[in-house]
Amino acid sequence: MKIVILKLYGVIMTNDETNNKEIISLWQQIKEDFSVPKLNDPALDSNVELFFNYPGVWAIVNHRIANRLYNSGWKRLARALVGIGSIFTKTDIHPAATIGRRVFIDHAIGVVIGATAIVEDDVLIYQGVTLGGVSLNKGKRHPTIKSNVVIGSGAKVLGNITIGQNSKIGANSVVVCDVPENSTAVGVPAKIIKRDNKNCKLAHGDLPDINKEMFKYLLERIHVLEVALKEEDGIDVSEKDEKLESDYNNFIEAMNSIKKN
Repeated sequence: MKIVILKLYGVIMTNDETNNKEIISLWQQIKEDFSVPKLNDPALDSNVELFFNYPGVWAIVNHRIANRLYNSGWKRLARALVGIGSIFTKTDIHPAATIGRRVFIDHAIGVVIGATAIVEDDVLIYQGVTLGGVSLNKGKRHPTIKSNVVIGSGAKVLGNITIGQNSKIGANSVVVCDVPENSTAVGVPAKIIKRDNKNCKLAHGDLPDINKEMFKYLLERIHVLEVALKEEDGIDVSEKDEKLESDYNNFIEAMNSIKKN
């Protein structure tokens, strides 16, 4: 019993936990978790707000305790604690999941993290994110999220895949394959659309507009074909050129109007 209590409060750590990592107590981890919103959320005005307006912080703190209990053999108690916590935080983090230091779940509502998921240090997760599995087999079946990753609202990261360091997952994307480090992935299913990202927490909103680029390509391709028809077969569509050009310009203007300054 004494050893279990010591492990719970972080005085004793297993070999896996001490492998290339600084040893800190549970209390030190919780203090660190409460300091993270100050670095990630400009809306925070006072420490009092942490207790009433940041369910993501409480979800992480609740998980820290449940995880220690679970790894110490108190699995039913850990599951019960998670169940109670999910009522208040609206999140579902399995007590067996591995959560690193300074992980911040912004707004938190609807976040689901599976049992074999690994989330490393300094990861930023927005509301509605799922780190789920696609298999009923035992073993590693949930994602590994490397350090400094940003996962946008509503994104689903599924299966035993790895999201590389400093990468960003666009909102509402469905990721089913590995994402290299320093990359941006968006879409359903997600595709790698940008590499060598800037190491900026909030740059996850600076995403290319795939639809705009595709429409622009199609419109320009049609123009090339029209010119070819006119030159090769003598088909003249000049009467409609003015209206088509106007429609094209209006479309491009509409696409550009949603770009960030």
